[in-house]
Amino acid sequence: MNIGLVGLGLIGGSMAKGIKVKTGHNVFAFDINEETMLMAKLSGALDEELNDANLPLCDVIFLALRPGIAIKWLETNAEKIASTTTVVDFCGVKRNVTAKMRAVADKHGFGYVGGHPMAGKERGGFKNSTPNLFVGASMILTPDENSLPEVLEELSSLFYDVGFSRIVYSTPEEHDRIIAYTSQLAHIVSSAYIKSPEAQRQRGFSAGSFKDMTRVAYLDEDMWTELFLEDADHLTHELEILISNLEDYKRALEKGDGEYLHKLLKEGRESKIKAGGN
Repeated sequence: MNIGLVGLGLIGGSMAKGIKVKTGHNVFAFDINEETMLMAKLSGALDEELNDANLPLCDVIFLALRPGIAIKWLETNAEKIASTTTVVDFCGVKRNVTAKMRAVADKHGFGYVGGHPMAGKERGGFKNSTPNLFVGASMILTPDENSLPEVLEELSSLFYDVGFSRIVYSTPEEHDRIIAYTSQLAHIVSSAYIKSPEAQRQRGFSAGSFKDMTRVAYLDEDMWTELFLEDADHLTHELEILISNLEDYKRALEKGDGEYLHKLLKEGRESKIKAGGN
């Protein structure tokens, strides 16, 4: 297959490297950053730069961009995309993205499937990308009534080849509701937690729990601001639940109520067991 890839940050760069290392497919890729493009070419992550001449030749096009930029790119380049092509976005939110991209795809007659690779690192960019980033990860797809079974099978095969261990089918609504809890809330908690004055005095007093809690505070504020606002309804709901739970712990401590605190901690441990190890 000829695979087009727009955006060569951590996700796009890792996808390009994974495809080149683990499959025999051709990669036509593009990033607006000239230094990134140079690194990608020198590392062998692409066969050719994606351009107007080879864009119509792509069987699949992956958009590894922030939501607003991904939508704009598709609207701008839709007329150049062949009817046999399937476009897949890798955006971290799905409702607005899938609605707008589906409309563009239907208007111009090419295929579209929403996607979200559940993998990442706290530090982004092509320089941190790796062909093994997706090994053992889940790939979420949000097909609709216009998605062809044979296209989904072809995409799944490609994702398995790159290293994904599981394909999860979802709806845009379900995706955004769950991702608000599993991903977005964790980033907000980490960002808020690290703002304590004690964070600057913790050296020598911290271990694994501090590292775990603060890892994703090192984030791209431009991207995450967009993702949070796109999913604000679900995210604020999760924040309300978290704040309510934290107030319970605070009351137990203020009252010196060991029995209530013990109960809260036991409930948390049991909830973790029910939720599983991930």
